[in-house]
Amino acid sequence: MAVNKTIATDADVDLFLSQVEHPQRRMDGLRLNEIFQEVTDWSPRMWGPSIVGYGQYHFSYESGRSGEFLATGFSPRKSNLSIYIMPGYADFSDVLQRLGKHKLGKSCLYINKLSDVDEGTLKELIRAGLNDLGKKWPIKGN
Repeated sequence: MAVNKTIATDADVDLFLSQVEHPQRRMDGLRLNEIFQEVTDWSPRMWGPSIVGYGQYHFSYESGRSGEFLATGFSPRKSNLSIYIMPGYADFSDVLQRLGKHKLGKSCLYINKLSDVDEGTLKELIRAGLNDLGKKWPIKGN
């Protein structure tokens, strides 16, 4: 059975964010950390080597695969900011239309820089994603 490769670690979030090479990604990562803490009221935790996560949930699929995963979070990657806020159970197109410049993945939102999006709408999307996830799986804060 497959094991989840992205697991929570005890790595220092502040140290990770301070060492992001790209200056804009570093600044945006620090601001995203503030935004996620404000919206969730949870402390950040590293998931794998490069994802800053907030909260977690236990999943269990019919296939038998189960595990723990972050409820929401982000990663300041070299090419963009990957924001993990859409669990894929609901349609957020109405909010996304107001967000600003972005691209979508399966459960990720990709933005080049934080100034490309409206922070208030991003906060709304983070909360909506958590509410949607919480309908399917119980979420615990950190």
